[in-house]
Amino acid sequence: MSGGEGSWGRVAPEARRFLRGRTRTLGTLALWSLLESAHTFLGGYGVARALDDGFLAGRTGTGLAWLGVAGAGALLGGLALRGVFAGLADLVEPLRDGLVRRAVRHALDRAVDDPARAADASAVSRLTQQTEMARDSFAGLVLTARSFLFTTAGALAGMAALAPVLLLVVIPPLLLGLAAFLATLRPMAAVQRAALDTDEALAARVGELAAGLRDVVACGAGRAAAAGVEPLIAAQAKLTGRLARWGAVRTLALGCAGRAPVVALLAATPWLLGRGVTAGTLAGALTYLMQSLLPALNTLMAALGSAGTRLVVVLERFCPPPAAPLPTPPQPQPPPTPTPTATASRPASAKAAPGTGNAHARGPAAGPTPGPVRPGVPAAELRGVGFAYGPHAHPVLDALDLTLRPGEHLAVVGPSGIGKSTLTALLAGMLTPDRGTVLVAGAPARRRPGGAPDPRRTLLPQQAYVFTGTVRENLTHLCPEPDAVPQARLRRAADALGTAELLERLGGPDAVVDPGALSQGERQLLALTAAHLSPAPLLLLDEATCHLDPRTEERAERALAARPGTLVVVAHRISSAVRADRVLVLDGTRAVCGTHAELPARSPLYRDLVGMWGADGGVAPG
Repeated sequence: MSGGEGSWGRVAPEARRFLRGRTRTLGTLALWSLLESAHTFLGGYGVARALDDGFLAGRTGTGLAWLGVAGAGALLGGLALRGVFAGLADLVEPLRDGLVRRAVRHALDRAVDDPARAADASAVSRLTQQTEMARDSFAGLVLTARSFLFTTAGALAGMAALAPVLLLVVIPPLLLGLAAFLATLRPMAAVQRAALDTDEALAARVGELAAGLRDVVACGAGRAAAAGVEPLIAAQAKLTGRLARWGAVRTLALGCAGRAPVVALLAATPWLLGRGVTAGTLAGALTYLMQSLLPALNTLMAALGSAGTRLVVVLERFCPPPAAPLPTPPQPQPPPTPTPTATASRPASAKAAPGTGNAHARGPAAGPTPGPVRPGVPAAELRGVGFAYGPHAHPVLDALDLTLRPGEHLAVVGPSGIGKSTLTALLAGMLTPDRGTVLVAGAPARRRPGGAPDPRRTLLPQQAYVFTGTVRENLTHLCPEPDAVPQARLRRAADALGTAELLERLGGPDAVVDPGALSQGERQLLALTAAHLSPAPLLLLDEATCHLDPRTEERAERALAARPGTLVVVAHRISSAVRADRVLVLDGTRAVCGTHAELPARSPLYRDLVGMWGADGGVAPG
């Protein structure tokens, strides 16, 4: 079934039900439109009588009187149009209100089935843009269709009253042009439907990427993320071209229907005059064609070609889904041939660029396992690093020197906005220093060519990255070969981080994770376990444990510190600084690095921060 036929098949019953409930409004519109038919009839008939009975017969007064009758018809047309617009509101606004109710009900039904998708981008598009599109298209279509029907009735009645033979000349080319035009409606509806599907898919995809732009930048996955959007944009461009081509065909049909009757009438003039048709009758027929019938036809065809096809496609989205076919009883099948058990493939969400869907942070993508840091090479190093968010902004970091030893555990502390997250972003290669050099494992910490992720580090920000997929996929997506991670290694990581109880509650490694059903703390636990399994030698936690209680946070940090590699933690509690090998204090003017025991004597800021945190390990300021 074609797109246009399928759309109309679903919309037609709903349309008939809607119109049957508003017969009084339709009757009012019809009564006002009868005045418009009278206006059309009097316009051409008055011109014909003014010529034949008035001016050509030498009776000027009679001619002027008939022109006055035609002018009175114009006044009737204006009065009719005023009444039509008043009745149109009573028909259009209930349609819009009903569509809004359906859109809200549809979103609520989805909320029951899937809370994470209750108000996705397609639902918002349906509630706002598509309801207004349907309202405007319906109003324009009713207005033009009504005008064409009653104008055509008045014009044909006038021609029949003047000379019935005129209908034999005018109607055949008119019907031919209408048939050519109607042939374009179905393919145009199919293209319009595909365009709306693409628009909704693009809106949903862009919405997903917007929620994870930070992750896309963090992982250098801009090219991979764009790969998911560019085909939709290209599809939209292709569909726009197809609509333009069908529009050209429609224009040809419009020219045939609109101009062919006039050409036919002029060509048949000698034949008509030979059969007693007067000059005034021919002038009246031309008046009907040029001033009434053809303008109404042009308006109708333009409305059907654009608003009509768009209306049918949009209304389809508000119709109940078609009933599913009854299931076919299963047929007996021969016993299957035994085959080796295949490892489940990762879903598209797990393979997609980081930052899509419910993504919030992601470290290295699958790739070769990085080797250990070379002996004598620091795990990370900052040499005279300066950075500011703008050419005239105050520096966030200024002439910072720092060397991280392999296997070291560093805590970073300081007031809110002092540059802690900026430091982790520089180490992750997300930001480029204005001055100085940032090295990771002896090489610059910059984005790799083509936006490839850097396997030397994993960054976990405050908003943990959890995607729709299995538990196992969420835990192993940072590993070079996720499917090859042994089950026993997963259990050891879960036991070390304290995630075993959460995994059991979720249903085990093969259970599907719904990110929207998890708390922030549960998301952080899953992300921390994934970081523990990651082979990256440098692990950066930018308040990645802020939603955990102190005991769970301590267990997670100790497990990550015991993991091979270097750990950098933006401290959220004083206990994080106490556990670290060294503490880096950022104060905006100078940085001081040392142990927790020696820093109170060296840094007044650290001494104040310890006092603000309190001896019970409270939450850090800011």
